[in-house]
Amino acid sequence: MAITSAICNSFKTEILKAIHNFTASSGNTFNLALYTSSATLNKSTTAYSSSNEITNTSGSAYSAKGKALTSVTPVLSTDTAVCDFADISWTSASFTANGCLIFNEDATGDPSVCAIAFGSDKTVTSGTFTIQFPTADASDAIIRIA
Repeated sequence: MAITSAICNSFKTEILKAIHNFTASSGNTFNLALYTSSATLNKSTTAYSSSNEITNTSGSAYSAKGKALTSVTPVLSTDTAVCDFADISWTSASFTANGCLIFNEDATGDPSVCAIAFGSDKTVTSGTFTIQFPTADASDAIIRIA
C-alpha cells in the first residue's frame, strides 16, 4: 500500500461536468483528510474513504474527514489555471500521517480531487501539525491545469 501524489483521474472528468467549484466565496467546500502509511491513495482514488484515515491520540485535534480548506479563487498563471488553499493546521495534536486527500465535501459521494504523499510518516506529539501549500503559480500550485 502506498500514497502517490496525483490529481485524481475522476476529478479530470468531473471538472468538465461542473461538479467542482473552487470559487472562494460561493464555491464548494473542499476538505483535507489525513491518512496513515497503510492507505492506498493515487490517481485512481475516486472519493473520500475513512479506510486507513489517521486517528487522533490526544482527544480532539483530528476528526473524520479532516478539516475544511479555505479556497482561493482560481487564476491564470501564464497559460495555466491554478488553484490554491490557505495553509491548514491542527493544534494540540498527537498523530502520525503519511499523506492526505483533498475531496469535495459538498458533492454527492465526496469525490476526490488529489492525493498528496508526504514522502514519509510525519508525526506530531502534543503540538501543531501544519499543511503548507506551495505558491499558486504554473510550476508549483497544488492543482494546475495546463
